[in-house]
Amino acid sequence: MKQLLISVSFTLVTAFLFQNCSTVPLTGRSQLNMIPNSEMLAMSFQQYDQFLKENKISSNKAEVDMVKRVGGRIEQAVEKYMRDNNLSSRLSGYNWEFNLVEDDQVNAWCMPGGKVVVYTGILPVTNDETGLAVVLGHEIAHAIAEHGNERMSQQLLQQVGAVGLMVAMKDEPVQTQALWLSVYGVGTTLGVILPYSRTQESEADHLGLIFMAMAGYDPYEAPEFWKRMAESKQGGQPPEFLSTHPSDQTRINDITAWIPEAMKYYKK
Repeated sequence: MKQLLISVSFTLVTAFLFQNCSTVPLTGRSQLNMIPNSEMLAMSFQQYDQFLKENKISSNKAEVDMVKRVGGRIEQAVEKYMRDNNLSSRLSGYNWEFNLVEDDQVNAWCMPGGKVVVYTGILPVTNDETGLAVVLGHEIAHAIAEHGNERMSQQLLQQVGAVGLMVAMKDEPVQTQALWLSVYGVGTTLGVILPYSRTQESEADHLGLIFMAMAGYDPYEAPEFWKRMAESKQGGQPPEFLSTHPSDQTRINDITAWIPEAMKYYKK
């Protein structure tokens, strides 16, 4: 009987995990995404609004307009890419928003649902609209690839196990929400959260390069931005943007190798 119960439990867990797998756009990598999209978006919107209430939005009209302009072009590119690849359903519930926040941190982030913040501290490094397009393409790619959901699912699985997670998600929504807040780093520093893996970083670089090209920004400028980011950390602490976004020659080499592919999407 015990062996039978173990076998049944294993079958149920396997089915549960299989049902909660998805595929990353462009790379085709399988990933584990257990958190319902509706819950991801609801929590994202709530925390984003709270963040904006607690932080100063820039009053520099030229810079604010640039962030919204570049963001809007990347948004259109993302929607076209997803439409062309029959993936528009993955954008269901998105409510895009782009804000520039007064903060010296060299940082930017995108929460699930298209909620984007750029810190004024990163603008000297982006240098111009194209550099900003590299940043926004990369950060939005993390959201499109559902890397946040994947990291959360992995963390939740480690904390409570597959069977425990099945029960928690079904019968204890309050517990699930608490785990969401804990995993997503709310209350500490948004945008840093848990470190992305090198695989996720590579996917964001690759997909982000496609998005910026489709938005009309020259992909050849992407390696130049990452060189500036690397230079900006010399002689001091690395920028917040690089604390979970390793900038090294391998990354620059990979991006350079992807440029011919991205140029096929480039619309001047």
